[in-house]
Amino acid sequence: MRHKCLSIAGFDGSGGAGIQADLKTFSAFGCYGMSVLTALPVQNTIGVRRCYTLPLQCIEEQMHAIFEDIVPCSIKIGMLFSVEIIQLIAHFLEKYAKDIPIVLDPVMLAKSGDALLQVDAIDALKQYIIPLSTIVTPNLPEAHELTGCMGEMPVVANVLLSLGASAVLLKGGHTQDEHANDFYLDNTGKYLWLKSQRLISNNTHGTGCTLSAAIASCLALGKDLPSSCQIAKHYLFHALQAAQLNSVGKGHGPVHHFYHIWPTLQW
Repeated sequence: MRHKCLSIAGFDGSGGAGIQADLKTFSAFGCYGMSVLTALPVQNTIGVRRCYTLPLQCIEEQMHAIFEDIVPCSIKIGMLFSVEIIQLIAHFLEKYAKDIPIVLDPVMLAKSGDALLQVDAIDALKQYIIPLSTIVTPNLPEAHELTGCMGEMPVVANVLLSLGASAVLLKGGHTQDEHANDFYLDNTGKYLWLKSQRLISNNTHGTGCTLSAAIASCLALGKDLPSSCQIAKHYLFHALQAAQLNSVGKGHGPVHHFYHIWPTLQW
């Protein structure tokens, strides 16, 4: 398997978000997925009941076990939860992943609104992880937390880019517009509006995880950043569309990661 992707993220036992969503997405793109678990939220489609931390030594040993055996072609980072985990991951990546594309989804809240990043860890994310990132993919509430900027999307994206990532994909799903357009900006000055119609669906659990994992998959496949974002946006739209009529759980259900393989499947 030539195209290997690593997810550094939290757990979702209900299968719609976190490492589970990342692995499904990697597979949907024909990539080989690996994972490092950072935290263990006890959650389902309704919400997060509790979040258990892992010993830092456990996280570090997972990282070493992967890199000593199967060096990834791209890395997707999701839930990091605490300052200590952020510092550990950053130190490791600085040493062992200098030439590997890193996609950061700055996860702060679950779809239910439950916190997945401690408040005092936001500054650590900005200081340690964002400068290492090839691209950061926040939604608007996350971008506002990271920047304090409440302007138009291109303005917010510019402030985000100044934090040190090579590129930003600012997601527009939280706007009130009839469309759900995202804004791409990189440090070469290239910018793009990634446009799509807004889909009304209860099945949106794990959309941020899925999009960022799709970008990481495309980077592992050798696509450039703008193309990776466009392909990932297209994939997520159709995964959302295919899941509209599904019913998984009592809350926000998952997207259909394998819509192109099982086109008529409904749960």
